[in-house]
Amino acid sequence: MRPSEGRVTGSIPVGGATFNLAKLAMFVPVNITYHSQSKELELGYEDGKSFHLTAEFLRVHSPSAEVRGHTPEEARLPVGKRDVSIAALEPIGLYALKIVFSDGHDSGYYDWDYLRELAERKDQLWQQYLEKLHDLGASRDPHDPRNQSFTQVAVKPCHH
Repeated sequence: MRPSEGRVTGSIPVGGATFNLAKLAMFVPVNITYHSQSKELELGYEDGKSFHLTAEFLRVHSPSAEVRGHTPEEARLPVGKRDVSIAALEPIGLYALKIVFSDGHDSGYYDWDYLRELAERKDQLWQQYLEKLHDLGASRDPHDPRNQSFTQVAVKPCHH
């Protein structure tokens, strides 16, 4: 394997077969830094590009089932996350990053391609999020009473 323009490339033998990594290529950051004062995760890539993503942005775009749902109908819009920060970062193998947030959210792995997509589409995705908040009458403010109707009620597991 050899890095090329920040992507994992080459081929690997697996059980007698060879997989071309070009089809499985991922943008892998070469530098990941969390700036606690600005609450920003900085991702630096071999191609020289660098991106800053706020903890709030990452939290509201979590790849978890809690946020995305198992189907589009189950997706939930996180509200009141303006003050959230990152409490911990944990590498998941060679393919992803687990982010533990100050509000306790820690599910969903941010794979390298998803992080790069978030970084490259940050402005568009953020604007869409703000529009959804506005349309639903919700807020980024964690103390806004309008957000009460969006708090998720714990569902009791079914044991049959």
